[in-house]
Amino acid sequence: MGCGSSSLAGPAGNGNAPMTGKPSLRGLHKQMVNEGMHTIDMPSLTEGYGESVFKGAVADKYLKEVGLCAKDLDDYTWINDKAKPDQIAKALMAWALDRKATSFCHWFQPMASTFRHGDTGQVQLSMVEFNADGTPTFELKGKNILFGETDGSSYPNGGMRATHTAAAYLCIDPSSPVFLRGDAIFIPACLVSYDGKALDEKTPLLRAHQALSREGARLFKHMGYETAGMVNNIGLEQELFFIPREAFQRRLDLQFTGRTVMGRMPARGQELCDHYMAPINTQGHVLKCMAEIQHECFKLGIPLKTRHREVAPNQYEFAPLFGSVITQTDQNLVVMQICEEVAEKHGLACLLQEKPFQGVNGSGKHNNWSISTLEGVQLLNPADITKRSGNPEIFPVVMAAIVAAVSEYGDLMRLSIASPGNDFRLGAMEAPPSVISTYLGKQMTAYLTEFMNGNVSEYKPYTTPVNLGVDLLPIVHAPAEDRNRTSPFPYGGHRFEFRAVGSSQNVSMVNVVLDGATAKMFATISDRIEAGEKATEVAQDLLKKHFNAVFNGNGYDKEWPAQADALGISHIDSGVEAINKFVDAKNMEMFASQGIFSEEECVARRVVMLEAYVGTIEMEAGCMVDMINQYVIPSLKAGGMDALVGPIAAGAASVTEAVAAVHHTEDVFEGAKLCRVLRLETMIALRKLVDDAEGVCPANCWSLATYKELLFVDSGKFGTV
Repeated sequence: MGCGSSSLAGPAGNGNAPMTGKPSLRGLHKQMVNEGMHTIDMPSLTEGYGESVFKGAVADKYLKEVGLCAKDLDDYTWINDKAKPDQIAKALMAWALDRKATSFCHWFQPMASTFRHGDTGQVQLSMVEFNADGTPTFELKGKNILFGETDGSSYPNGGMRATHTAAAYLCIDPSSPVFLRGDAIFIPACLVSYDGKALDEKTPLLRAHQALSREGARLFKHMGYETAGMVNNIGLEQELFFIPREAFQRRLDLQFTGRTVMGRMPARGQELCDHYMAPINTQGHVLKCMAEIQHECFKLGIPLKTRHREVAPNQYEFAPLFGSVITQTDQNLVVMQICEEVAEKHGLACLLQEKPFQGVNGSGKHNNWSISTLEGVQLLNPADITKRSGNPEIFPVVMAAIVAAVSEYGDLMRLSIASPGNDFRLGAMEAPPSVISTYLGKQMTAYLTEFMNGNVSEYKPYTTPVNLGVDLLPIVHAPAEDRNRTSPFPYGGHRFEFRAVGSSQNVSMVNVVLDGATAKMFATISDRIEAGEKATEVAQDLLKKHFNAVFNGNGYDKEWPAQADALGISHIDSGVEAINKFVDAKNMEMFASQGIFSEEECVARRVVMLEAYVGTIEMEAGCMVDMINQYVIPSLKAGGMDALVGPIAAGAASVTEAVAAVHHTEDVFEGAKLCRVLRLETMIALRKLVDDAEGVCPANCWSLATYKELLFVDSGKFGTV
């Protein structure tokens, strides 16, 4: 996506001269249609796109000044060249100084960073140095951008680092572009320990992506189609809440944990679905906030294509274009940080947690997932892969590998979405259940069934015309697949959508699992081909073993979990139990065989995830007790409702005792299980007492911000959203 030229020339070779003057948009569109073109360059509307990211035309200008060009930056081997790192560092510094940026940092992604602002780590270093005479100058060397060092023991590490073995190292990820915000440039980087263990989210994602590329190319070579490698592309649908900041500041739980641990639903919720895709109030704060967020992202080369209201009151969504899993993951972290920061400027608070409010929908981050070759061939587009490869057998083999991956590693898919906030979303009629299956649609299911039974043919999905019964309306052509929102991993035509991902998550682990499991199945097929079997026969065998993971029905059906259990499909309700699957033998073998995690790294990440769960519930419990003692009980007494105080005070004491029991539990897995009981039983029971009391307490005595104030600002004192 570019800014375009300053004038509009006719198609090459037709003799048309460039347009002069300032044509109207309508006139410009008319000419483009007449000339058979489908795009319109409007520099005045696209000015500033990507100006804060060092790539493409922006980088090319500065790289040429040091004897390089943008293509040198795109060839990631520059990091191993003797001269190029210094040249690129010089170009980066010139760009930064032109933008009044005088600092730089390595921008990395520690594990379990949900509550960390921006979900990232950084140490901003000034580029100021001094000449011999004491006058200041600026300097940035190649070694400064390639490497850094930090304390690895102060980040969650699962025992891989300690105070006496604390060294950790940062190294640039050349596949993700450097960007600029404020007076600093940010260099995307990996964080590893003294002995090379991954201490971050980015390193294993790069490893898994490399494995997918390697094994995909290996399999395709066996099937007579040469490719340089594969790339995993994703598109992330980011859901969030915008609420009045004044009310947010009167809620300790929202400030500390992003979730309300108490709060009575008002008379109106989302019963009429009247918020979903309704117009965003043009006179309110949210539209201005969202427009500014889009503008800030636009400058960073992140085109947020969609914005709209979601199902719950005050819930919204942004979605970008598809892109490489590496850059899209990085950019999503930037988007979340920008959302939080820009919201504050508009008198709002942005909530990214999965379930901020009880009684209305929570937020997810749908991870749309596809694979292409480095040459741009789409593996999940049957027409494209068949035409470009000339081999109609490749598509069903790829699909068989993915179905087998979902079946074999469904427990890891469940683990990858075991964020604490998802405790309240999965299977709650707002997100797919914890049964991990895949929806393929009738046509694909029928085709793969035929393939599995030995009928090898090309898949040619067809559309179905839908006549709306009005002559002047066009015929709608329905695709081969319906939209099954109850499936955790539906095929939607050229992509799968992992719908159960939590809104606050760094999606690295999600895609580590998807890429790693798929790479493993690609490798399995290649191994068997090299042992003498045919690719189609291996794929047919995999489908016969794993086709039980295909479910096209209603995932919200109350009978489905029991049916899934009978079929042997992965079904883990507890996020804590899912996290424990990290150290199952088959899962550690998959990670190790694909070069993603060693056994030590698997053990450590299990600990990190469990500790993050325990820490989250401890904070929520602490907020609940403090809010009861400091706000709820005084409010009830002020309202003359002393009779309600005793049971609530006793409930708060039971929460305190439960937290103490967790502290006395040495095993982190056992402690996490206690926390799950505390959260989903003890705290919910206490919440009901508090919420019932709120319902009868005089409004002028209740000091906490209510759900009406938090969710219904359209009709409240805070103006419109």
